[in-house]
Amino acid sequence: GKWHMGVNCKYRRDHCHHPLNHGFDYFYGMPFTLLNECQGTDDPELAKSLQDTYWLYTQMIILAVLTLLTGKLTNFFSVKWKVIICLAICGLLYFVTWFSSYGFTKYWNCILMRNHDITEQPMNLEKTASNMLKETVSFIERNKHRPFLLFVSLLHVHTPLITTEKFQGRSRHGLYGDNVEEMDWMVGRLLDVIDNEGLKNTTFVYFASDHGGSLEAYRGNARLGGWNGIYKGGKGMGGWEGGIRVPGIVRWPGVLPAGTVINELTSLMDVFPTVVQLAGGSVPQDRVIDGLTLVPLLRGTTQHSGHEFLFHYCGVFLHAVRWHQKDSGTVWKAHYITPVFQPEASAACFGRGICPCFGDGVTHHDPPLLFDLSRDPSEANPLSADTEPLFDTITRRIEEAVEEHRKTLTPVPQQLSPYNNIWKPWLQPCCGTFPFCWCDEENNKA
Repeated sequence: GKWHMGVNCKYRRDHCHHPLNHGFDYFYGMPFTLLNECQGTDDPELAKSLQDTYWLYTQMIILAVLTLLTGKLTNFFSVKWKVIICLAICGLLYFVTWFSSYGFTKYWNCILMRNHDITEQPMNLEKTASNMLKETVSFIERNKHRPFLLFVSLLHVHTPLITTEKFQGRSRHGLYGDNVEEMDWMVGRLLDVIDNEGLKNTTFVYFASDHGGSLEAYRGNARLGGWNGIYKGGKGMGGWEGGIRVPGIVRWPGVLPAGTVINELTSLMDVFPTVVQLAGGSVPQDRVIDGLTLVPLLRGTTQHSGHEFLFHYCGVFLHAVRWHQKDSGTVWKAHYITPVFQPEASAACFGRGICPCFGDGVTHHDPPLLFDLSRDPSEANPLSADTEPLFDTITRRIEEAVEEHRKTLTPVPQQLSPYNNIWKPWLQPCCGTFPFCWCDEENNKA
């Protein structure tokens, strides 16, 4: 499915970020992320405001060249041909530079790979769901006689909400609902395969989302990014509950009792140590592993999660900290940084399209915004020293936990720097002769 970690570091086929260089034995899916450009809609998603700015500057350069050319030809004013030609060349290079990054996003970004080979560039969205499903079923059938780890990262329910014709119009909740129903069918199909192969009672299945709904995703009046219920905020907002609270559903018949609801703090970071324990291994001891195995909590041998504190980041910036107070069961959350909503009452960043992690698009809080999530899960009523007698004690204890947490961090190069995010032709995965990167190996093989 969606890997979203990239492929290359220094040259086109070094594959340093590829799944096969990070512990996986087999890969089929998208090495990058899913964007509106993959669907070829008129609503670009990748740096839309930047593209508009670049196009404005390009038009200004074109206008300048035409003005100088007109003036030269009509003898209205004197200007050397060298100046006009130089400005035209510079304008052309400027246009090619930014347009190659954004104008060909569908061909550069929207690709499918099997192991190290590109199978579709650009990918055929109408067939992607069935291709993913066939590949996953095939994997289970090939590995059913031995232990296996299968990580399926569905392209559903991410915008642009790829939905096959069979499911369009099925839901009362528009295209998003249709997409959810198709995802539900796909998950059901995979569970059926596990059951039919006799693996039901020996297979641990964990279903979760990576984040809450994207509130800024709209087309006209249609909401495309989901809904977060009573919880404030959404995807990409650092610490607000709407971006953090996600479904977590576990199935292991014969081992875990059905219908159990566990109201304890867990994290997607817990998947790694859980899988390691189930495989009979042990996590590395030469570093701090932030995740904790879920097995004791799920089997009922312990009643409480080992996570007393969880630290919620936006990029490299710590935005919020959650404290599950063991003696009282109260869950506190302190926000050190929050995004500036646009409009203010919207609980989203419609003006920017996505909330920033730092700069003039965020507000710093000292003392932090404090909420009692046990009584106020919507984070509607921030506490203060006047309304909460333990305010200073709580914020001080959380600050101590932050200091302890920071001692466990090892500085690493900034992977999200502007330089690391610009398109580099020498790193571009390509299944043809660059820059003519077009192929459809899936259909050719069929």
